[in-house]
Amino acid sequence: MPNLEETIRERAYHLWIADGQPEGQADVYWLNAQREILTLSLASTGSEPDAASVATKPAKKAKTARAGKSKTRAA
Repeated sequence: MPNLEETIRERAYHLWIADGQPEGQADVYWLNAQREILTLSLASTGSEPDAASVATKPAKKAKTARAGKSKTRAA
């Protein structure tokens, strides 16, 4: 791969777009993209036999807490 960082950045961007562009989760998308790219890279070299099946699974969406929406009740 000529530029690993750029490849990861582009994949993270596409994952973020596909999830509706949520704010504040850049690190989650970066790590998911990095895992996909590196897993695919390992699969293409034949280093890991199960890597292809792992790479085809869709990324899980991160659960996020919403600010200012506490479920505590006043007494």
